[in-house]
Amino acid sequence: MKINVPLPFDHADLPDEFGTMAAVAEIGRTVEQASFHAGLVTDHPVPTGRWLDAGGHHAQSPFVMLALLAAHTTTLRLQTGILVLPYRNPFIVARDITTLDAFAGGRVTLSVGAGYLKGEYRALGVDFDQRNELMDEYLRAIRAATSGEEFVFEGTGYQAFGNRIIPGSPQKPGLPLYVGGNAKRAIRRVVDLADGWNPFFTAGGGVNSATTRTAAMENEDDLKAGIAYMRDYAAQVGRTALPDVILGGVNKPGEDLSNQQIVDRIGTYAQLGVTACGVTVKGKTRSEWCDNAARIGEEVIAKI
Repeated sequence: MKINVPLPFDHADLPDEFGTMAAVAEIGRTVEQASFHAGLVTDHPVPTGRWLDAGGHHAQSPFVMLALLAAHTTTLRLQTGILVLPYRNPFIVARDITTLDAFAGGRVTLSVGAGYLKGEYRALGVDFDQRNELMDEYLRAIRAATSGEEFVFEGTGYQAFGNRIIPGSPQKPGLPLYVGGNAKRAIRRVVDLADGWNPFFTAGGGVNSATTRTAAMENEDDLKAGIAYMRDYAAQVGRTALPDVILGGVNKPGEDLSNQQIVDRIGTYAQLGVTACGVTVKGKTRSEWCDNAARIGEEVIAKI
């Protein structure tokens, strides 16, 4: 079981604590020394004020933040958690991600989702109702564009007739692509086009399926059902190597667990087939956050 950590750089309300180069350096060193597998950054380039006022959160540029993090780490995986893929031309994403991957020594994982904020889609000039079709198309485009080989691809309003993005991803057999979402359509997308599935709990803490526009996942039984559906669909289409299951968070939104409870919960998820999961670190100051991250390294990661 690999343990990931959502990074705190989105705290725009605490810029002196989490919005400086010193913060990136200290937090990067801390999570790497604590043996976290990957650092995760989110993606909301232009959220609406209404959503923010209702409990939404800011997000820094994911590729910029991962590049800064790469400069202060050597082994930590650099992962989007998640990137809203339909917001951007897939070849721009491919160029950004392969540049980062090459300079970081092959440490990037691209986890993507369809997103759910209509106001953000509108501000970016992307058709919200076409987001699922764009997801499927863009995943195929990114596979082709990050290979390092000349590629041909015809998409919605764009074409590549023998184009190259050099360097491609240095990872073999290619850049790891994960897909988020709990719906059966998202799970089928994982099996058809991706390397891993990023499910997330929707119950508690003001998070629900109506807000996120995906299927509800409220407990371990729902997670188990999703994994079973993924296995059944993989058998139908003849995929023998099952995708990884990377759970967004060990605890449900708003749930407060002790480190020992987190260890126990991870054991349960491992038995279900989860291969990696996120553990949220709390802290209102950088010092507090780093102390808690180090403690999770000692009391959780070291035990599993």
